[in-house]
Amino acid sequence: MFTSIAVAFTMWISISVVLLAILLYMSDRFSMELVSVGLITILLVVFSLPFAVDAAGQRVQADLLLRGFGNSALITIMALLVVGQALFQTGALDGPSRRLLRSYDHHPRMTLVGVFLAVFVTSAFINNTPVVVMFLPIMGAIAQRMGTAPSRLLIPLSFVSVLAGMTTLIGSSTNLLAADKLTELTNGQYSLGFFQQAPVGLLLGAVGMLYILVFAPILLPQRDQEGSKSKEGSGKQFIAQIEISRGHPMQGHTAVAGMFPDLPNITVRMIQRGGETFLPPFEEMSLSPGDLVIVAATRKSLTEAFSRKPKLLHSIWYSNLENRDPDNTKAPTLSLTEAIVAPGSRLIQRQIDTLGHADSQGAVVLGVQRRSRMIRARLGEIRLEAGDTLLLCGTPEALDDLRPDRDLLLLDWSRTDLPDPQKAVIARTIALSVVIAAAFGLTDILIASLLGAVAMIATNCLNIRQAVRALDIRIFLLIGAALAMGTALQVTGAADFIAQQTVAVASPYGPVAILSLMFLVIALVTNVLSNSATAVIFTPIAISTANEMGLDPVFFVLTVIYASNCAFATPIAYQTNLLVMGPGHYRFSDFLKFGTPLVLLLWFVFSLYASWRIGIIPA
Repeated sequence: MFTSIAVAFTMWISISVVLLAILLYMSDRFSMELVSVGLITILLVVFSLPFAVDAAGQRVQADLLLRGFGNSALITIMALLVVGQALFQTGALDGPSRRLLRSYDHHPRMTLVGVFLAVFVTSAFINNTPVVVMFLPIMGAIAQRMGTAPSRLLIPLSFVSVLAGMTTLIGSSTNLLAADKLTELTNGQYSLGFFQQAPVGLLLGAVGMLYILVFAPILLPQRDQEGSKSKEGSGKQFIAQIEISRGHPMQGHTAVAGMFPDLPNITVRMIQRGGETFLPPFEEMSLSPGDLVIVAATRKSLTEAFSRKPKLLHSIWYSNLENRDPDNTKAPTLSLTEAIVAPGSRLIQRQIDTLGHADSQGAVVLGVQRRSRMIRARLGEIRLEAGDTLLLCGTPEALDDLRPDRDLLLLDWSRTDLPDPQKAVIARTIALSVVIAAAFGLTDILIASLLGAVAMIATNCLNIRQAVRALDIRIFLLIGAALAMGTALQVTGAADFIAQQTVAVASPYGPVAILSLMFLVIALVTNVLSNSATAVIFTPIAISTANEMGLDPVFFVLTVIYASNCAFATPIAYQTNLLVMGPGHYRFSDFLKFGTPLVLLLWFVFSLYASWRIGIIPA
């Protein structure tokens, strides 16, 4: 008697902790890290009590609750975050992003729909986690071109990939687990075909994508990425100079309608050829060796130009740098930063050409910005004034050496690394290898993602410091807490209790009511418990219920599959939700607000379909 009371008490305590977790995460009153650690502590305290036992009457060890921190899904997500950071750091996806942005400029809606359709189709046949990793920077670039925050597009990216998992047998590991259970429990009499779930899966997918299209602009937050504006310089225009040497990538280029196509978003203010100066418009003018091209551009536009044409930066770097090794033609790793000419600086009224100040230490002046007016002069002839902002390019070591200088005030927050095109090729190759290995079953996605992360660091696509920065502690603690709660629900029998009560409540009202209520309960549970665990718990119950009622067990198992894939209401529901959480700066409540109506909508649509499929309209 005492044991049964202790089991029931522990089970209800576990359910209460899960409900408390949802309320705390929803409120956003406390940080996600604090809530996660607090919930784990509560569970550890509860299960350390003498009367706290599992469903078998045994004590639950603490390491069982903490096992989630070594969970393969958690390690996979952390490794993929490193892979994604390397793709961003090297600019590996800048090329595809630019092509999509060019398409977006001409056909914005068609391009956006095309990207989401590509995500949907790809995620139906391969693991959707690496797919989301590949598309994250692309969606970020599109959001920037749209003039909106990434938070408007990244949850839709995750949700579309999850919806695609409902359409094929290999679309999600959840589908495979449920299919295996069906074959095992029916002694091979029933099995699921590759596309057997496609008709209803496509229906639910279409409804889900329509919901996303209509309600994403309304319900999703406009949450800008922290620090993004400051690093881009808030649209400040710098005067910069490009010297056309023999073999320069822009040699022979001709102006079209007064503009140079290879310098988009950059204004050419003057071209100096020998002692002659040319002002816009530059009709039919071709660039020749010896020309000095004076341009006005934002830091962002200059960075994009250097990314498109690495030789352009290479030519500026070596044409300005003193004390360089003439035999060394390989550009080092470079960074951009801004520096302000300090009041009382010895550099005031000195021409940039005569500084010998930064370039002797391995940094060159790329541009200068003056608040009072826009300068139209050769960069080297500009005399500096107090308050001028210099755009410096140099090796990280050179910029570090400039830090103690009192003539130039270095703005450390503005430093960004320039992508290395050679490293971009390596990063693309590594990321593609991870996707192929995981998609075609060459190795487990855990091993593939870990190999990819190690390879990114080993090939210097990003350093250890950058890799550590990519590891989001919020996600780490959130997953650990979620898996601890899932373990508590399973070992105490709470998950089985919920499943059995669901069937018992709906049984008197017929099969459609059972299917409808089962779908709703599974869809809610899968957002707290892992979707794989949910499928494993509910599949045997669904099969036995179908057998008792003399109905096809396949459709009952498909119900479990569709509902288990409704992982939209919380970030802990699915890996891809956690992947977009950091880049989108989402809160727990954002998923509840946008995902819960989607879960309810899919439940309603499925209930209508089940009513038609079984041929019974519930009273």
